Amino acid sequence: MWIVKLGGSLGGDPMLLEWLDLLAQLGGGRVTVVCGGGSLADEVRRLQAHWQFDDLAAHNMAVLAMAQVAYQFHALNPMLRLTTSKSDIRRVLQKGQTALWLPFELQRDQPDANSNWDATSDSIALDLARKLNAERLVMVKSCTVDPLLSLAQLGDAGIVDRRFATLSDGVSFPIEFLHKHDLDRMRGLLLGDPRSVAP
Repeated sequence: MWIVKLGGSLGGDPMLLEWLDLLAQLGGGRVTVVCGGGSLADEVRRLQAHWQFDDLAAHNMAVLAMAQVAYQFHALNPMLRLTTSKSDIRRVLQKGQTALWLPFELQRDQPDANSNWDATSDSIALDLARKLNAERLVMVKSCTVDPLLSLAQLGDAGIVDRRFATLSDGVSFPIEFLHKHDLDRMRGLLLGDPRSVAP
């Protein structure tokens, strides 16, 4: 099983349809898509800064932002199958389909270590990959990611959130960063082309 995190910034990008089509066509039985919150999560940040409400409310709103983006992606490509739990994900993959995760299970009544902006959709995707014993995590970004930077440096640069590097300690699967224009590389990874694997 692979987790593919599509950055929410792709929500209005012309490349989005190509990514969804690729993952629906070649990811069946293997790929679970996790969506970022994109501009909807940015609006949560803006509202919180304006009204100064607590991080628990902001966390729950940001989870809903991720879900809204997932509904958008599903509307654009219904071949992606909406899922709401780990067992649901496994059921969809066993049918040979590509799963699209609605993260409603992450909503909280009480704050915890993850209900703040230190853990965004990046860490959420990584945590899901850990819990599902994924074989690979692919992070698709709209910005260029320097392959020489450590995960901690990527966190300092704001490319991933601040918890991502710590959460990645001890993971048994590779974490790949792809630019939104790296469709051919993603296709190669899904097809098992060794030239697509990072050195």
